Amino acid sequence: MTALAPTLQAFFTERLKIRLGLDYTISNRLEIENGRLTGKVLGDIVGAEAKAAKFRSVLEELKTSKQNSVAIGDGANDLKMMAEAGLSVAFHAKPVVRAQADCAINWCGLDAVVNLFE
Repeated sequence: MTALAPTLQAFFTERLKIRLGLDYTISNRLEIENGRLTGKVLGDIVGAEAKAAKFRSVLEELKTSKQNSVAIGDGANDLKMMAEAGLSVAFHAKPVVRAQADCAINWCGLDAVVNLFE
């Protein structure tokens, strides 16, 4: 791997984190060789269990309860994380996720979540 690889492995989520002012992210870390993605994932794949564990750890770090939290997902690998939240939102989600979520956003942008609290 090149010297740039550590900064590029979480390239997409780190860019979003900075651009959107997010406090927490979790993503797969992609292998880069000679400045190019190889298609391999480094370390454990971030799946349903990892997402749920990260969600719980953030709740704990923030010293808040499940009832004061919102989880948003679109695929089946988000369901365990969404079950950890006080409110689960299916965002342009697959039918299985919409069926298990507290509410669904199908036609608006993510900013529509704010309307749930007005």
